[in-house]
Amino acid sequence: MVDHTSVLDDTSPADRLVMTLRGYGRTLVAFSGGVDSSVVLAAAARALGPGGAAAVTAVSPAVPAAEIDAAVDFCTQLGVAHHTVTTRELDVAGYRDNGPRRCYFCKSTLLTGAVALADAEGFAAVATGTNATDIAAGFRPGIRAAAERGARTPLADLDLDKPAVRDIARGWGLPTWDKPAAACLSSRIAYGVTITPARLARVERAEAALRPLLAAYGVRDLRVRDLGDAVRLEVDQPAVATVRDGPAVCSAVRSAVRDAGFADAPLTVEPFRSGSMNDLLRDPERWR
Repeated sequence: MVDHTSVLDDTSPADRLVMTLRGYGRTLVAFSGGVDSSVVLAAAARALGPGGAAAVTAVSPAVPAAEIDAAVDFCTQLGVAHHTVTTRELDVAGYRDNGPRRCYFCKSTLLTGAVALADAEGFAAVATGTNATDIAAGFRPGIRAAAERGARTPLADLDLDKPAVRDIARGWGLPTWDKPAAACLSSRIAYGVTITPARLARVERAEAALRPLLAAYGVRDLRVRDLGDAVRLEVDQPAVATVRDGPAVCSAVRSAVRDAGFADAPLTVEPFRSGSMNDLLRDPERWR
């Protein structure tokens, strides 16, 4: 009898991932266009052939149009089918209210649609890009929602963290290998502030205007945080002082944010920190 565990131990992380996906059968990948789901999709294509793998992307006011376009381009280059599902998370009160379980309702709508599509199209599995770093982060209600719907998590199951995923993507020549993280637009809105299409749209407009403006200053990671009655712009630490205090860039930033729909809301500039909105969850009294 072959000891499959020892075989996996002797192979590279990339090969282990491909071997894992091969065992799933035809696989539909919940595809955001980021590095994690792109690696899972590429692994599925390598394991099962282009006809054995496909992607599904949510279409929603919370998903930037540029990200959907990038997802389509990636699938075209990879040679796999790309599907979309129109998610209606804004119809769900628990999502609109923007409490601590917002991501649960979001993932529920996407994965419910993905599972229905998989059943209709004859896919044996639905997989996500959840990695080991996500699991270690702790409070991730979206992961629970995906698990409840039977989604597979090959990256996490193989204990592949974010750096390992980027290494695989770079080794395979995927254009997403160094793509900055890009969570959904709702993650920019402070917990407790009602999510509306207008709020999502103004965040998207502000970030779209600021990215090319601030790229000249070396900014790659950027978030516009809607705090309800104020705005927080987060950029890479080395650029904070320039963006906050440089006369020309500071004026341009304020104009871009105002024109995006934030009017004269107070604006602060701070270092980028993924998941910084979760700081509000540390106040239990707020969520009683």
